[in-house]
Amino acid sequence: MRIKHLALTLGLLGASLAAQAGTVTVLTSFPKELTSAYKKAFEAQNPGITLEILNKNTVAAIAYARELPAGQRPDVMWASAPDAFEVLARNKLLTPAPDTVNPAAPAKIGNYPLNDPQGLYYGQALAGYGIMWNTRYLAAHKLPAPKEWRDLTRPEYFGHVAISSPSRSGTTQLTVETILQGEGWEKGWNLLLEMMGNVAAVTDRSFGVPDGVNNGQFGIGIVIDFFGLAGKYSGFPVDFAYPTMTAVVPANIGMLAGGKNPEEAKKFMRFSMSKEGQQILFDPKISRLPILPYSELKPPPNYPNPQEVAKRAKVQFDSVLSEQRYQVVTGMFDQMVTFRLKELQAATKAIQQAEAALKTKPNARGRELVQQARALAYSPLVSAENVKNEEFLELFRKSRRDVAVSKQISGIEQLWADKARQNYARAEQLATEALAQAK
Repeated sequence: MRIKHLALTLGLLGASLAAQAGTVTVLTSFPKELTSAYKKAFEAQNPGITLEILNKNTVAAIAYARELPAGQRPDVMWASAPDAFEVLARNKLLTPAPDTVNPAAPAKIGNYPLNDPQGLYYGQALAGYGIMWNTRYLAAHKLPAPKEWRDLTRPEYFGHVAISSPSRSGTTQLTVETILQGEGWEKGWNLLLEMMGNVAAVTDRSFGVPDGVNNGQFGIGIVIDFFGLAGKYSGFPVDFAYPTMTAVVPANIGMLAGGKNPEEAKKFMRFSMSKEGQQILFDPKISRLPILPYSELKPPPNYPNPQEVAKRAKVQFDSVLSEQRYQVVTGMFDQMVTFRLKELQAATKAIQQAEAALKTKPNARGRELVQQARALAYSPLVSAENVKNEEFLELFRKSRRDVAVSKQISGIEQLWADKARQNYARAEQLATEALAQAK
């Protein structure tokens, strides 16, 4: 009997360990500081389960999930961009996991639903968009701290600002889209392009901006909040502000359809939304906003409260609209800013010099020339009407693996590039003529 009982006990133990054993593969754009902390805490709480982190930027992560067949995909997608999850949902690459949701979390942040109404992905943290700056850098250059997006168009900030490319960074795409939604298409691009004229660099990855501000390479960075807050709470000489034209939206987590270990995946998702998982977000190197109320957690003193930030935020972010025009927005930004930065900088510098001279020596013809220069330099190449055209938007959503589609999109982007180059050159010429009028 003892042998049978021992065999039965060992059999049950083996079955229990087998059920727990496995690897949860997490596809994420999040930095190592965050993923390492979660890996350590989750594995300590779940012996026998290994958390494997597969780090890719958001665009590459979506492509990766699309390309793999069911049964070979990662188990979990974890990223900041809500529109990325809309793409995954539309491609039937997500599967519901409602039993992972923490009932203590609110249904909404401001007016924005915390979780997908269709139940395919869930808010795991919260994020807003804003401006970080190096306090020593600004003091050395005698610059005031910027608080609003419009501040970054001022001439004194020329060459002191950095941003990452929205086509390479999901968080920057969200920041750009937030401004476009808050200001409207035309005015939003007017503001963005004027800001971008002051930019010193467009980095390939989002991490390049906060790293550059933390070490004093750049004075100011346009970032998602956790980059600025992590620098501040880690002891770097930096600070961060949310402009009034911002949004607070969830950073999401979802279970990929066709993953290898769905039960283990659910355990990780459940952990990430638990009290223990949420408390990790306050780690100085992570510095994210949690979904759980502060009454459930122990936040550091004076830590931003997401509900308060959401109350002040003027933008109610539309993730469906963002997803619909994602490729058009990122493509336009690259052709007008990323690949044409020197030309945009030159046009902006000429406009700023002309306007400074015309303040001292007003001239009607000079003012007219500057207005023409501004219209050329800071107007979008796609109209508000075109960006509502579903046929036009659908073309950019198609796969570039189709040779005909790729050729058509490349042709449009080349037209954008040529037009941007011409506009910036003409804007610089007109501003130079305006400067001459003030002499």
